[in-house]
Amino acid sequence: MTLFDDLKAAIGADWPAYTEHEFVHELGAGTLPLPVFQDYLVQDYLFLVQFARANALAAYKSRSLADIVDASRALSAILHETELHRRLTASWGIAAEELDRAPEKQATVAYTRYVLDCGMSGDLLDLHVALAPCTIGYAEIGTALDPARRSRPDHPYAEWIAEYAGGDFQDAAGAAVARLDALAGGPVTGPRFDALVDVFRAATRLEADFWQQALDSTR
Repeated sequence: MTLFDDLKAAIGADWPAYTEHEFVHELGAGTLPLPVFQDYLVQDYLFLVQFARANALAAYKSRSLADIVDASRALSAILHETELHRRLTASWGIAAEELDRAPEKQATVAYTRYVLDCGMSGDLLDLHVALAPCTIGYAEIGTALDPARRSRPDHPYAEWIAEYAGGDFQDAAGAAVARLDALAGGPVTGPRFDALVDVFRAATRLEADFWQQALDSTR
């Protein structure tokens, strides 16, 4: 069992409420309305900009070259992820400058600033626990939705699913799981574990709120 497994078990139903959210089900089925997906993707781009900052903060807070290199790799993976967003939004006629000027919505601000606050006020493990639901959760979702993509050549969200089911992102998620264990340095118990559970639960709930924000955008 990894620290990530322990954290996921500790928050119970909050994890599937995020990874099996209505947004995820509709995306996998290909029934998610395009305007909802478009709203989500613009906000997710802005979200990734702040997550890039969080990984840069991880490099700053690192005390070894190995941890700095690790943070650099995670940052590179996020920058690569933004290329998907720029490709898709460009295909809708949204220029890069317009994408960068888009206002952040409430759930976007709430989640990203929460992660940055965890990094500023806590240690490197606190920061990576706050980041974990995004990186590791999206890999889990990508894997779960990939069979639907493969069975439907005309799937409207095939490119998005392929990004998160793909080897590069799966490797990044595996590295994130291993990073938590390395930073923990052994079993985490007692008040320290409880505190990490609180961070992980809050970040997971904020992920679910991010999906819901997109669904509510056209209602």
